[in-house]
Amino acid sequence: MAVETSSATPSPIKTVVVLVQENRSFDHMLGWFKTINPEIGGVTGSESNPISTSDPNSTQITFKDTAGYVDPDPDHSFQAIYEQVSGKTWDTNNPDPNPEIKMNGFVQNAERTTPGLSETVMNGFKPEAVPVFKQLVTEFAVCDRWFASLPASTQPNRLYVHSATSHGAMSNNTQQLIEGFPQKTIFESLEENGYSFGIYYQSFPSTLFYRKLRHLKYVDNFHQYDLSFKRHCKDGKLPNYVVIEPRYFDILTAAANDDHPSHDVSEGQKLVKEIYEALRSSPQWNEILFLVIYDEHGGFYDHVPTPTGVPSPDDIVGPEPYNFKFDRLGCRVPAIMVSPWIEPETGKSGCKIMICCL
Repeated sequence: MAVETSSATPSPIKTVVVLVQENRSFDHMLGWFKTINPEIGGVTGSESNPISTSDPNSTQITFKDTAGYVDPDPDHSFQAIYEQVSGKTWDTNNPDPNPEIKMNGFVQNAERTTPGLSETVMNGFKPEAVPVFKQLVTEFAVCDRWFASLPASTQPNRLYVHSATSHGAMSNNTQQLIEGFPQKTIFESLEENGYSFGIYYQSFPSTLFYRKLRHLKYVDNFHQYDLSFKRHCKDGKLPNYVVIEPRYFDILTAAANDDHPSHDVSEGQKLVKEIYEALRSSPQWNEILFLVIYDEHGGFYDHVPTPTGVPSPDDIVGPEPYNFKFDRLGCRVPAIMVSPWIEPETGKSGCKIMICCL
């Protein structure tokens, strides 16, 4: 019997490292990077939203480049996102599950939540304000078509990252999180196919919201970040799939570094730099892909329409009163890919653009 051989070149990537930060849109964090590379699908400064979508003469709030410390946290519930992307308020008595996506309701929603908050929502960071991202985007790759998995809050989107479904969850339901979610995850798939994984946590590991990861057999897959990550990098002992969980809360000795408002993004920049430098100095560096993404947009403006008509992962319908069919994605979020196998563009472009989608 003849043996058929593949002409495909084996991937040089043996270890994928994933850091999922929190609650920032693409335009908010990386939109102004278009000023250093016009190929990036960012902002020009002409983008705006009306204070009232129903008033054709409404004052427009223009997107600015003066983002800084954010407090309070913009609304990013399902209802708020519905208004942000469609310009219409959610009507429980007469719901429209498939609104026209106009990306024109961010200001209206912000002003209803907190007067004056629209100035925060319609604002982004200059590249110089997030210097670690500026360096990585220049040297490696930025994905400008990476969308949150669904138009909802943090935990449903984080569940999608490692299992491709929220199992019907559309909000941070405390009881469901305590009970744990039953779906199969990438971790079991890796194990079934002979690959290793490790979760490096700084506070509570949110991956434990997957019920199956609570089994005792996985206890050795969890590592305290400060004690283990740099050592494993140095010793060349990183597993095939590495999940780094940021510090979600301030503690007495250290500030939160997950970028969730009102946490300072400078702490997140320090974390990304620390991870990158540890990976870069590892003997495994030539086999590594480091992916920095965000779970959802956090209520911040983005100008690219959210995709509709996407296939449901499991045909589960969300709870009343929304009955969401998981057929729309959330807003764009930042995504940066780092690897020695990603060559920077030369000349004016400054970086390579990769089109990706969750």
